[in-house]
Amino acid sequence: MSERPAGRIVPPEALTGPAAGAVVAALAADGAEVRFVGGCVRDALLGRDVEDVDIATPDRPDAVLALLERAGIKGAPTGLAHGTVTAVADGRPFQVTTLRIDVETDGRHAEVAFTDSFEADAARRDFTINAMSLDPSGDLFDYVGGRADLDAGRVRFVGDAGARIAEDYLRVLRYFRFLARYGRGLPEPSAVEACRDAAGKLGRLSAERIQTEMLKTLGAPNPAPAVELMRETGVLRAVLPEAGPSDVLLALVGIDDRDPLRRLAALAPSGGRALAARLKLPNAMAERLAALSPPLLKPPSSLSSSARRRMLYDLGVSLFRDLVLLAWAADRDGAAPRWRAMLDEAHRWERPELPVRGGDVLAAGVTEGPDVGRLLAEIENWWRERDFLPDRRACLDRLSDLAP
Repeated sequence: MSERPAGRIVPPEALTGPAAGAVVAALAADGAEVRFVGGCVRDALLGRDVEDVDIATPDRPDAVLALLERAGIKGAPTGLAHGTVTAVADGRPFQVTTLRIDVETDGRHAEVAFTDSFEADAARRDFTINAMSLDPSGDLFDYVGGRADLDAGRVRFVGDAGARIAEDYLRVLRYFRFLARYGRGLPEPSAVEACRDAAGKLGRLSAERIQTEMLKTLGAPNPAPAVELMRETGVLRAVLPEAGPSDVLLALVGIDDRDPLRRLAALAPSGGRALAARLKLPNAMAERLAALSPPLLKPPSSLSSSARRRMLYDLGVSLFRDLVLLAWAADRDGAAPRWRAMLDEAHRWERPELPVRGGDVLAAGVTEGPDVGRLLAEIENWWRERDFLPDRRACLDRLSDLAP
């Protein structure tokens, strides 16, 4: 295949290192043209870290698996219906997909046919910035103006926005996610209107797909403008009816570490376990979201150092930081230095250990059973209220006073 590239770049190490090189060499062993596609090309152009590496080939999945096996590379058929095989080299996964076109779509699933045309494959993708391909030497192929859009901060659908969305309604949420991460300036009016028109269809999406896209959107450097546009188009109400005003989210963006779950708690402060269940969050995330919802501990900025330490001891550093950041974002009194001091204390915190154990209680003559735990809890509370200062001798004396 001979095509004129649209430009040339120096590929990043993620696309040229030994692992990627081994996979590319295996796939090209019989002469097939192999290119990197999608997000890894987009992020390489931006100079961002490349995380997931996608590779496209005209070879069919069975041929891909055979080529990988011949090269001694593990291959797993992770999506044969859509032509996808996962290659694992040096412990790193590479998604290898056969070039394809959509034959039939219903807004959730697509029936595909394989092709040998990179241009046809690009035409079925969602956004122009995701439709570029890059050969291993650094030649860039851009059939739909993706590089110009990337440079300008435009998130533009490939072809007609409404038609692309009708093929897969998830593209509405993907639009806002990419707008939050790559967009600059005013969004394209036709894309916004197409998303508005499709808002009523988003109920067809699975909870897991909504969860993934919302958390990725909230993890953008500043998701607030995209979230407000989601609200204005009816999309936010369709996928996150629990959402409240964005003022706390906007304030949190200026002080936090881009944690998406904490930002979800800021956007939907009353969501709690019901929201976690509806989005089918994993158990650990569900528990954390519940802890950040009413009834919610709200540490005041005036909290004393000893009270901070007690709260850190009781809650742990992670939950303490969550609560402080949410309280700071909701604060309207300009107490930034006090909030920063609380976060600094959490950063330095090393959880102290109670100087006595159950064996000490037994040695004091207490019969094994519930009284052991009760006495330890009493001593721990006494020690905690004294800012964890009593040493082992003092705690043993306290045990002697309490033991029957």
